[in-house]
Order: sequence, then C-alpha cells, then structure tokens
Amino acid sequence: MTGNDKNKGRSRQPMPFAPDRPSRRTAKTRAFGAVLTAIFALGFAPALRAEVPFAQMVVDANTGRVLHAANPDGQAHPASLAKIMTLYLVFEAMDKGQLSPYERIRVSKTAAAQSPSKLNVAAGNAVLVRDAVLAVVAKSANDMAVALAERVAGSEADFARAMTDKAHALGMARTVFRNASGLPHPAQVTTARDMMALARALIRDFPHHYTVFATPEFAHAGVTYRNHNQLLGDYAGADGIKTGYIRASGYNLVASAVRDKRRVIGVVMGDRSPATRNARMAELLDRGFETLAGVRVAAFPAAPERIRTSVAQAAPDSAKTIVRTKPAAVAVRQTPRSAPARARSRPPTETAQASGGQWLIQVGAFHRYALAEQAAQNAAKLAPGTLVNGEIKIVPTSPKKGKPIYRARIAGLSKTEAAKACAALQAKNIACIRAPDGDSPQFASAS
Repeated sequence: MTGNDKNKGRSRQPMPFAPDRPSRRTAKTRAFGAVLTAIFALGFAPALRAEVPFAQMVVDANTGRVLHAANPDGQAHPASLAKIMTLYLVFEAMDKGQLSPYERIRVSKTAAAQSPSKLNVAAGNAVLVRDAVLAVVAKSANDMAVALAERVAGSEADFARAMTDKAHALGMARTVFRNASGLPHPAQVTTARDMMALARALIRDFPHHYTVFATPEFAHAGVTYRNHNQLLGDYAGADGIKTGYIRASGYNLVASAVRDKRRVIGVVMGDRSPATRNARMAELLDRGFETLAGVRVAAFPAAPERIRTSVAQAAPDSAKTIVRTKPAAVAVRQTPRSAPARARSRPPTETAQASGGQWLIQVGAFHRYALAEQAAQNAAKLAPGTLVNGEIKIVPTSPKKGKPIYRARIAGLSKTEAAKACAALQAKNIACIRAPDGDSPQFASAS
C-alpha cells in the first residue's frame, strides 16, 4: 500500500508544530522584517517612531528683533516650507531676466511623477510660469515646484544645491535642502530661526513678488484651489506666507502680518494639527504686535505635548480642513488666462537670426513692478499680430539714488517684428522704443 493509499479516507489534522514549513503568518512577519531592515539600511531609521521637535518664534520683521522664541535652533524637517526657498530662487531668476512669468515651461516625467499635493499636469504638457508659481503658493503643488526647479537649474538636484548655497548665503547655517518640494528626505533639515531668516529675506528682496503669497485661491483647468494658509482672511493683517506638513515634521507654518505699519513674522514647526498650529500662530502674532506696542503680555503659548510619527510619508496640508470664509482684500493681481497674448518662449525666428540677433521693444519704465507688468500686457494685447514670437520681461534696475525702476519690455522679436510692433503702438499713442536685445533702451522718467 502506498503512502497515498494509507491517507485515503483519513481527515487531515492540523500539525501542532511545523518547524520545517513556516506558516503564512511567519512568512509575512519575516517579509515585514526584511522591509524594516531595508528601511534602516537606506537611512530612514530616524523617522521611525521619532518625536517631532516643536519650535516657535516671532520677530519684528523690520528690525529682526526676536520677540519670543522656543527651540529656535532645533533642526527639523521643513516639509513644504522648502518651497519658500524654491520661490526665492524663481523670483531671483525673474528679476535677472532669466525667467518670465509668461513663459511656458514643460512638465517633465520626473515632475509629473511627484507625490501629492500636485496640479496633476501630464508629462509633456506646458504651463505658464505664473500659473506654476500660484500653484506652488496656494496648492503647494509638488509637481510645479519640480518643474520650476528644472527650468531654472536644469535638474532638481542642481536646484537643491543652489537652494542650500543660497540658504547659507542668507545666514541659514543649519539648513540643508535636498529637493524643491519639501517631500521627505532624511538629510533635508532646517530650523525655526533659519526659516525666519528666509521669510525676512524674501519680503525684503522681492516685495513686488511677495504679494503672490496673499493669493486666497487659484484656478487651473476649471478647478479652484483654496490657499492652504487659513490665516488669510481670518487674521487681520495676514498677507502670507506658507504652510507645510509631512509626518516627520508635524504641521509647520511661516506667517506674516502687518498692523499699523508694523510687520511681524511668526514660525511654528512641529504642531499636532492644522487647527492647533493656526490658533498658536494667531496667538504668537497677537503677542508680537502687543510687545511692539509696549503692551505687557502674558506668557507666550506653550509647546504642545510631544507627538510621534511613523515612517515619513508625503501628505499635503489637507485642504479639507480649510474654513471657507470670505477672504480679506489682498494686494495681488491675477491676470486672466486669456490676457497674455505673448506667453510662449520660442527660439529665434529665421528673420531674427538674419538680422544678427534678437530684438526687443520697451513700452515704459516705472517705479512699481505691477505698473510695468500691466503696461507690457496692454502692449501685447494692442499689437497681437506683430508679437508672435516675443516674451514679456520686466527688467529691474537699481539707480544710485531713489527707488528701483522696472522696465516693461517684450523680447525675442526679429528686427522687423519690433519695428512693426512699435509702429502699431505709436499709432495708438503708446510710447515705444526698439533695440537689439542686450542693449539698454531707457525712458527719461519713470511713473
């Protein structure tokens, strides 16, 4: 009788022990152990069950005077606060004439593959730089942060190195950036004091761009996104700037507000929820204003109980928690999507190449960035037929005395296109001069 015959008719009984045949549960446990081992080998061990450090700080933005600080130099993950530096470098490229708000940038496969939060633009498609910036500000879009980084530096890795270099140049000695979005990276760290230095530098160096942080909402492809910064419209005087969250960081916020010509900036890092973070920030800003006004104030809000986190994962600052209140009036202009007739960046045409170089026209010089931008937009709309290959550029200059001057230009034209454009604009009583790109046409005065 064979073994099989002996087993016929017998019911199978479970064996109490089977050391040579591990159960499913044992196999799964071993597999999970292997995953944990791999995680530790990759250097992510510190994010496992780690305590999230808490920090808070508020300063007089004008003088840099610290009004209150708790753990300001403790290193923590910035999360999407990293996007403040991303936009600092984008604004710098704009002011140097290296990037235009109306240029279209292509979204690479790398950018499109970023984790949420994102705008979900398919790889190969293009977006206006202006729209990408608004998406980074309001929606904290990771894909747009990477797309901007790749346009400015060629790759996100090179851009991250530029972010770190700029941070150190601004005195952010304890900050290291590893990506443009703030998505989890174990070596990407900062401090409340460093984030404060960055916020002050951005407001100081780019006041004409800073107003974008007050954007209450942003629309793209028929979808409207509310700004994650809930203090806008809810806190009197709030005008920016950025939220951030990953599990390893807790809930972060850098916020600025102005009252009675006084500006204070607050930083909260490592809070337990958007609600507690926002309430804490409002109290910090209130105490900051009271301190500046010479009012005797009670103790600043205390740190929350320590919170713990599992393996760091990307998660947006939930838009579902936003209280939909009527936003306060903000000093920000959003150009209708149909307005910029000159939104594309193209290589020089054959005519331009034949003329010996690209040409530009200038339609004004102003003491305010917004006025220069409006003048360039108007010119693009009034002479659309002759402005097929051009690109709006607002070029700042710093005179030895007085305010900066912003020159409203449309560049990338052939000599013939520039001549026709100026003729069309002058026929409508709009001042216009033309010159080879690289020259410095100027008006005698600025508005």
